[in-house]
Amino acid sequence: MSQISFSKSIPVAGEYDVLVAGGGPAGIAAAVTAARSGAKVALIEKTGCFGGMGTAGMVPAFTGISDGENFLAGGIGREVFDKLHQANGSGPDNPAIIRAEILKRIYDEIISAEKIDFSLETVLTDVIADGGNVSTVITASCNGLEAFKAAVFVDATGDGTLSAMAGAEFGLGDESGRIMPATLCSLWNNVDWNEYWAKKVAIFDILTRAFDEDHFFKVPDYHHTGMYRTGIAEATANMGHVFGLDSTDRKAMTDAWVTGRALLPEFEEFYHARVPGFQNAQLSSSGSLFGIRESRRIVGDYVLNYNDYVNRSRFEDEIGHFSYGVDIHPYDASPGEFQRFRRDFTNSPERCKKGESYGIPYRVLTVKGFRNLLTAGRCISTDNRMESSIRVMPGCFITGQAAGMAAAMAQGGDVRSFPVCELKDRLRKIGAYIK
Repeated sequence: MSQISFSKSIPVAGEYDVLVAGGGPAGIAAAVTAARSGAKVALIEKTGCFGGMGTAGMVPAFTGISDGENFLAGGIGREVFDKLHQANGSGPDNPAIIRAEILKRIYDEIISAEKIDFSLETVLTDVIADGGNVSTVITASCNGLEAFKAAVFVDATGDGTLSAMAGAEFGLGDESGRIMPATLCSLWNNVDWNEYWAKKVAIFDILTRAFDEDHFFKVPDYHHTGMYRTGIAEATANMGHVFGLDSTDRKAMTDAWVTGRALLPEFEEFYHARVPGFQNAQLSSSGSLFGIRESRRIVGDYVLNYNDYVNRSRFEDEIGHFSYGVDIHPYDASPGEFQRFRRDFTNSPERCKKGESYGIPYRVLTVKGFRNLLTAGRCISTDNRMESSIRVMPGCFITGQAAGMAAAMAQGGDVRSFPVCELKDRLRKIGAYIK
């Protein structure tokens, strides 16, 4: 590939104690916690709303918010969960269900109530770093190119974009380079939920017959998460996989958008013809953010690994606990891969039982080789199996909250400059669940 040299003077839009890149649940938790702890905070988000997967991505539910006995995402996660329920935004049947438009406003209100310099439709474009210290990020927006300086940076981009641009080490995929599939979620209307429940629909049996007999689908994808009731006659769907997607590649992402949208008419035809209550259902819209399950995992001072899950590991520097299963979706549409998924997730004897959880050490947020950079959310330091557990939204609240508190505590911009016991005490005081 040929190259060009590019040089331009860029205005500095602001200087901060903490800059958070990414406005999903991890970034929101980080920015709000840092601001409430007295830091001058900037928050940049590439889309037109905060919330990431739960809003722009239309993921229909908070998964893994409790271990069956304890609310694990205490603090910011509890605040969001309660406000959403109070605003009638959690769906008619299940408090963990998300009505995306209401959640957008909840996030707007929480962020606007703090002294946070936040900016939507602002894309991280480049990073200036030297000797393990990040000094500046470059963004692109309707203002053109701008620079933001900070003492501490929190990478809550999901893809680990800030850290990778700064030169941090990262992993991607499993030992063979395979990456979990992604899903384009969607919103549906005119659903007769009373008929659906009355008929006690066994959706997997119907779907299997559709593959074997009716050929509704070009690709027989047996892993079908399905429809969630998000309104009186409304459903939000988390179904259909785009396999082998590398979300760090522009061409791959472009192809995925086209493929993901093309899958939805197949589901619409199937549901009309075979699923009671959906005869007249209509596809309203698809997400404006692709449902990426796996991307870069930034290497930290410790790599949280599958053995930590199996052993329910505890750490002296743990900043939270989590218990969601190791949820690696099938890598392809073969029946064998679906059976592997059911064995490893649905029927795994190693899944956490009621009241069980594993610890999350602070060292998975501190980026190896960098003094003023933290990660939060999906891109923290794990192996690929642990990433599949902690990647979900409640896990992002937990790690984001800890990163925000740590960023506010960092003396001279050094995220290792304070005793972790003090970080744990401060987190407990704002509601974090730490044993």
